[in-house]
Amino acid sequence: MAAAVGHEIAVAHQAAAGHAAAAGHEKAEGQQHPVAIYLWIWVLLFVFSTFSYLIDYFHLHGYLRWSLIITFMLLKAGFIVAVFMHMAWERLALKFAILVPPLCLLVLIGLMAIEGDYTFLTRLASFLH
Repeated sequence: MAAAVGHEIAVAHQAAAGHAAAAGHEKAEGQQHPVAIYLWIWVLLFVFSTFSYLIDYFHLHGYLRWSLIITFMLLKAGFIVAVFMHMAWERLALKFAILVPPLCLLVLIGLMAIEGDYTFLTRLASFLH
């Protein structure tokens, strides 16, 4: 009798494990993304890299050159983070937790650069008098 009960428990445990594995398998399939998305993003990255190369090929200079280089760099980085690092499918709280600290650092670096220019120009003006 005890062996029969033990066998029934083992069979029930295997069935439950099979259902859990099937449920996990369905969940994993639901979170997979089509390969076409990754191929399109790969093509876009190739196009933006080509545009970055063409900036040097056409000998662009000055603010236009650097603004285009930074624009293409940020676009490529955004696509990589959004799609290949799966950030586009994450919750908003996780996006904020990952993206807000680097943005805050960039703002602080910008403020330090402005303050540095102000300090440099103030010292320059005081030394010229």
